[in-house]
Amino acid sequence: MDTSTVKKYIPFIVMPAFLVIVELGALALSLPVQAAGLSAFQDPESVANPFIFLAILLGFTAFLLVLIKYGRKNLIAWVIGISIFLTFGYIFAAMVPMVMGAGYAEIAVMAALAVAATVLLYRYPEWYVIDALGLLLAAGVASIFGVSLGTVPVILLLVILAVYDAISVYKTKHMITLAEGVIDLKTPILFVIPKKRDYSFIREGIGKLGDGGERSAFIIVMGDLIIPSVLVVSANVFTGGVKYFGFFNLPALGAMIGSVAGFAVLLHFVMSGRPQAGLPPLNGGTIIGFLIGWALIGFA
Repeated sequence: MDTSTVKKYIPFIVMPAFLVIVELGALALSLPVQAAGLSAFQDPESVANPFIFLAILLGFTAFLLVLIKYGRKNLIAWVIGISIFLTFGYIFAAMVPMVMGAGYAEIAVMAALAVAATVLLYRYPEWYVIDALGLLLAAGVASIFGVSLGTVPVILLLVILAVYDAISVYKTKHMITLAEGVIDLKTPILFVIPKKRDYSFIREGIGKLGDGGERSAFIIVMGDLIIPSVLVVSANVFTGGVKYFGFFNLPALGAMIGSVAGFAVLLHFVMSGRPQAGLPPLNGGTIIGFLIGWALIGFA
């Protein structure tokens, strides 16, 4: 295999590696997130939670699509920017007390870190900046939702979102419209994996998703890495079994392995060059892996 062939396949190694990094990061953050009392839902076991999540997602998506339709791109940037800042705030609220304890100085440090991370993303949205901070952002979000939802509500959520993702990409195609609007703004809520060494997201972007032409980089919607990772964290928090290396149990490990297998299936379709719904294979693989790991608890 020559060098050019190896380089061609590097992005296909990097993408599932990003998923594993997010999952491991979410597991690592789950303890400080719990210690900080961060929770998205009061009752983790309520099956109403996935429908509340979906309602919020649909409302936010509809709001952004309206803004895109009427050309309010500056407002979109502000809305997403504020959301990113608040999310970083929650993540650093869990991380900083581990190092400094709790107090007014720590609150100032949390705020300063959240501001710095958000400003860096918007002032210099190069692909490696987006990816590095995006890994932290995705791990933090997955951790917060993972400790907030029991495994049954999470599985229900993953099934609902897989169906929604397929409909929004293949039938209504509104997710493609949303992604293109976000990319045009160079808004940092996507992972960008370059196809060439001298690629610059700031200069080149990635091109239109729907035109079928050659693009300079692959993209992964941040949610495609967050949603499977939620089940990994939930499995580790809410199911029993031995914690291997003091870090993860069999259901969590099974979910991780299943998610990577699902990603392999997704990459097979990504090779076509057309936009793909990521959640059906990702969520499906993650759920199957979790169930296998959960079944094996009795044999461990």
